[in-house]
Amino acid sequence: MTTTHTDKKRTVNPIIILMGILFIAMALTYIVDSGQYQREGKIVVPNSYQEIEKDPSVSDLFSTSNKTGDDFAYPVSLTDTLMSIPEGLEKGSGLIFMVLIIGGVFGILTTAGAIDAGLERMMSMVKGNAYLLIIFLMLLFSAGSTFLGLASEYLIVIPLMVAMATRLGMQPIIGFAIVTVAVKAGYLSSVTNPLPLTIAQPLLDLQIFSGAKLRFFYYLVFVTIGISFVLVMLKRTGFDSNKPIEFEAKSLSVRHSLMLITLVASIAFLVYASNEWQWKHHAISAYYIGVSLLLTLISGMHASDAADAFVGGMRKVLLASFLIGVATAVAITLKKGYILDTVVYSLMQLIGEGGATVSVIGMFVSQLLLDFLIPSTSGQAAVSMPILGPIGQLSGVPPQTTVAAFLFGNGITNIITPTSGTLLAYLATARIGWWQWAKFVAPLWLIYIFVAIILLAISVQLGA
Repeated sequence: MTTTHTDKKRTVNPIIILMGILFIAMALTYIVDSGQYQREGKIVVPNSYQEIEKDPSVSDLFSTSNKTGDDFAYPVSLTDTLMSIPEGLEKGSGLIFMVLIIGGVFGILTTAGAIDAGLERMMSMVKGNAYLLIIFLMLLFSAGSTFLGLASEYLIVIPLMVAMATRLGMQPIIGFAIVTVAVKAGYLSSVTNPLPLTIAQPLLDLQIFSGAKLRFFYYLVFVTIGISFVLVMLKRTGFDSNKPIEFEAKSLSVRHSLMLITLVASIAFLVYASNEWQWKHHAISAYYIGVSLLLTLISGMHASDAADAFVGGMRKVLLASFLIGVATAVAITLKKGYILDTVVYSLMQLIGEGGATVSVIGMFVSQLLLDFLIPSTSGQAAVSMPILGPIGQLSGVPPQTTVAAFLFGNGITNIITPTSGTLLAYLATARIGWWQWAKFVAPLWLIYIFVAIILLAISVQLGA
């Protein structure tokens, strides 16, 4: 009884963390000056920032509507802050429903036994060698992230990795790190990741996906460091590599093989369709519903059993889906108080003048800090790239290096930022507290910052 009480005491629900950040955002609207950039669509016009007069009084703390306009701003009231939560859920509804449906798809795969059978087969292929298994899985997950932009798609895989780690005698956080570190290592290099590149590169008059060779080199550096870190941490946790691991070295059944092949093929086709036909969340969700029906037919499950499995899979990611909406509410609150652009403007002023190397490091640091407020990769690209582009041109930073500074800053902070809905969703799914994860990954976070600065400085000197 005492142990259970202690564990509960040490684990902070991610909703509490996000709600705390949300109220801090509300408080900032009373302290920070308001202002805004002019925009062309979603794109920020450089050098267009203007302050907006604001009444910082607390008289409207419980008002029911935000009166902020383009000429005058008000702090965000408590009522409007709470209203930001359902607004965030509505704004993120496309992603939320997609995550729920993906959970349902994997619910069918898990109930049918295809996932467990696939894991058994993987362990058989590496002959139970945990180190080889970790390297293989991290390369697989990071490749999907850096080439295809996969992130939330891995959400339902996390409980499986945690279960696998526990079964192999590892601590659960190692299983979590296998997915999370790999995904973040892939994202911060983004060799052909369409989410940031299709926004960031055109804003600098670069061909989309150009510079992939250089980013592939970055990817090799970051994924090697990430894998090494996880292996070192595995050793530090006291994992006994000499302890025999029991697994069933058997072939996959025909049904399980077909289900796993269908899953891989459907993800591959989805990547093609998303780029070729610009599928958005609704189309992708509909596609996954179709995939779930196909998997049900292949599995041979009764329709009612498959429906129960689908709902059960959705239930497992329900908290994760809600967190996406609450995380979105933080950005909404900052925008209501017209202070998000003020923060962006202040960060950009820190870059200053001091040559190309100093400027690119300043860009990188500004993105590290900005990511706490705008954890969305595509959202941060739309806000910061129109500002970073001219700064890079004036200071002599090559355009591809400017893109790299943005990618590094966004990706590295996303490893640990408590405002990232995706990270909090990952943690909720794995049942791991944010503070526990922060202590675990902090050394890697610092190493990545140091390595990123070196890579950016080298890129500037090479004119890459």
